[in-house]
Amino acid sequence: MYAQIFLKRGKEESLLRRHPWIFSGAIEYIRSDRDRITEGEIVDVYTKSGDFIARGHYQIGSIAVRVLTFEQEPIDQQWWDRHIAGAYEMRRAIGMIDNPSTTCYRLIHGEGDSLPGLVVDIYASTAVIQCHSIGMFRSRKEIAESIRKIYGDRITAIYDKSAQTLPFNARIDTVDSYLYGKLSADSQTVLENGNRFLINWEKGQKTGFFIDQRANRELVRHYSAGRTVLNTFCYTGGFSVYAMAGGAKEVVSVDSSERAVELAVENMKLNFGDAVRHTAFAVDAFDYLQGIDNRFDLIILDPPAFAKHHKVLGNAMQGYKKLNARALSQIKSGGILFTFSCSQAVSRDLFRTTVFSAAAIAGRKVSILHQLSQPADHPINIYHPEGEYLKGLVLYVE
Repeated sequence: MYAQIFLKRGKEESLLRRHPWIFSGAIEYIRSDRDRITEGEIVDVYTKSGDFIARGHYQIGSIAVRVLTFEQEPIDQQWWDRHIAGAYEMRRAIGMIDNPSTTCYRLIHGEGDSLPGLVVDIYASTAVIQCHSIGMFRSRKEIAESIRKIYGDRITAIYDKSAQTLPFNARIDTVDSYLYGKLSADSQTVLENGNRFLINWEKGQKTGFFIDQRANRELVRHYSAGRTVLNTFCYTGGFSVYAMAGGAKEVVSVDSSERAVELAVENMKLNFGDAVRHTAFAVDAFDYLQGIDNRFDLIILDPPAFAKHHKVLGNAMQGYKKLNARALSQIKSGGILFTFSCSQAVSRDLFRTTVFSAAAIAGRKVSILHQLSQPADHPINIYHPEGEYLKGLVLYVE
């Protein structure tokens, strides 16, 4: 029997709308056979009047329960098999499965696939699991087993990369490791829209690559012909590769990480050889933007999340404004600016307003060509609008 959580009166309203989070302030009391419930265990949630409403993973923190199901059904291997197979079928429907030109994609996107706290990315024949909750971490072997059942011999390794994403206060002592198989090489080459990238999920950021920018990188390719392109916060050079593939005159990649810049250079050479018109600098992007003097007519601003939570939102928006104002003031007339925020705490409207303020500071005439988001393999649960984390604008600057 699962431990039972009873909500305060009226606090079931969000669950009736199928929102997958229960906040600690909504809980009136907990009933259990034991002295205390442990983080990550499955709990049943009831209304004040005693009606069952949800089943999910308990955790310590402001989000007390991440809902797995609104039904009284066992969370066993068959449950995992069904739900991961459902995510797989959705990727098949959008053309990601066995796609000869794209061999990296997201199989499971947390709340977007009704599996809160779980991310699974596919890199050719390797699945990389990242757990953001203790409940998912404790279920990682069942998750890996489901992946093996679905993919068969198309998956030869499953890597758990959860050590840095688990809640800090959980004090789980773990290291990243293979749950199944092992890769002999340090990295693996994958395809994205026909472009080749070296991926190192063991040492790279996130699961190894920022898959969520796939469609937006393709748009950069569309606009790059004949342009001099600056890719700031370049990481492993995803936008740089697409810009050159689109016929850019020259590409410059900038990142504060020397290792990231080295990988960007490697990826450019992998696709275009040693003679590629590409230079890369391991410097701060804010500093580099100070002295570009109308050199570039396509600039990409894809910084890391400036606001991971609402407490720092004010400072974060000042950072976004400063960054965009600097780029807008120095881009060539007739230039195109791609600018992004990956902060969940930053709404689409707030980001657009901040870029508007930056344009006013720069004193340039600016038009919005596109408003961008995350791709289809990073779905947004309609009942969980917080899942829309990636925002982008493509601007034409006169």
